[in-house]
Amino acid sequence: MQKFVLTMIIASLPFAAMSRDYFRHPFPKDVPHVLLANPTVANLETVRFLTEQGIFRVTEETRFVGVFHAGQAYDFGKSEVYLREHPELGFYLHEVRGALDDSSVFGENGCSAEFRTLFEHSAGILFFGGPDIQPRLYGEENQGSVVTDPGRHTFEVSLLFHLVGSSRQPDWRPFLEEKPGYLVTGFCLGMQTMNVAAGGTLWQDIPRQVYGKEGPRQTLETSRENLHRNYWQEISDDPRLMGINLHSLRFTGHPFFPKQVKVRRQSRPLIYSSHHQSPRDVGQGYMITALSPDGQIIEGLAHREYPHVFGVQFHPEVPALYENRELWKFAPEDTPRSYHLLIGSRSVRFHRKYWDYISECLEKSIHMHNR
Repeated sequence: MQKFVLTMIIASLPFAAMSRDYFRHPFPKDVPHVLLANPTVANLETVRFLTEQGIFRVTEETRFVGVFHAGQAYDFGKSEVYLREHPELGFYLHEVRGALDDSSVFGENGCSAEFRTLFEHSAGILFFGGPDIQPRLYGEENQGSVVTDPGRHTFEVSLLFHLVGSSRQPDWRPFLEEKPGYLVTGFCLGMQTMNVAAGGTLWQDIPRQVYGKEGPRQTLETSRENLHRNYWQEISDDPRLMGINLHSLRFTGHPFFPKQVKVRRQSRPLIYSSHHQSPRDVGQGYMITALSPDGQIIEGLAHREYPHVFGVQFHPEVPALYENRELWKFAPEDTPRSYHLLIGSRSVRFHRKYWDYISECLEKSIHMHNR
C-alpha cells in the first residue's frame, strides 16, 4: 500500500510542476492567449459562463491563462483542482515567482522578465474585483482600507505599470508602446488597480470621505441611487438581503460609451455595484467615461493613447445579470427578485453590448499580434 501511494505521488509530480508553469514549458505560439489576473475558482467559472453563453466571444482555439504571484494569499491549489476536473475548458495557470515588494512596484524588478514573457505571448488581460489595495502603493496612510491580500495588489499594480506606464516613473517605456492595440480591461478593483498603477489615488471609504457618513445607519440616509453597495446587511439579519446595489450609470462627454460601445449617451442603465472605494485622482493617460448618478464617483476610465485600455467600477461579468438565479432584495420590506429581473432587459442589453466591445477589442488585438 505504501509503495502504491508513493507511486501515485511521483506520478502526479509532473502535473503539479507544469500546472503553474504554462509559459515555462513548450506551448503553442500560433493560438491566441488571454491572461486572467487572479484566477480564483470563482473567476474561472465566471469566464467559463461568459464564453459558453456567447457573451464574451472568443475563438475555439483561444487559451485562457490565469496569472498570479507566488506571494498571493489565495490558495491557487483550488484552481489547479478545478482545471484538472475540467480539462475541456482549455484554461491554464502560470505562477510568477520573482522577488517583488511594495518598494519595487514602479520600476524594473524581479518579475519584469516574466511580465514581458506574459505580454509577448498574449493578446490581452482581464483584471477582476476583490479586496482593498494597500494605500502606501498610492502614497497615502490607511484611512479605511481593509487589506487582506497585499501580495495580489503588489503583483497586479506592478504588472499594469509595466504594461501602461505611470506618472510615478515617467521615464518608463510601457510595453504597450510596442503593441498599442493590446487589450487591458478591469472590473471594480480591476479599474482601481489600473488607476493606482498609472499614478492615481483612491477614495478609501466613499460613505465617510465623499458623503460624510459614519456607520451603516447614517450611510443608508444617502439616496439609494448613490449607494455603491448595500449597508442593510450590517443592521439586519434578513438572509435575503443582497450585499450589492443596482444603481444607474451616467455617461460623460467622452466618446467611449456612445461611439465605441454604441449606447445612447442619454441612457441610464442599471449596473451591479459592490465597492466602498473608487478612483479619486485620475492616473496618467486616463479619461473619465462614466460617473455615478450624482457625479461624485468615477464609474469608467479609458486611456487616451491606447484604444483597448479601459475599465469600469461596476461588475458586468456577474453571471446572475444574464439569467434568472437566486432571489434577493435590497431593503427588508422589498419583494425578492433576481438581479436579471431587477435590472431589466434594457440594462441587460447594455451589459451585452459592453462585452461585445471587449470581444471586438480582443479580436483586433489578436489580429495585430499575428501580423
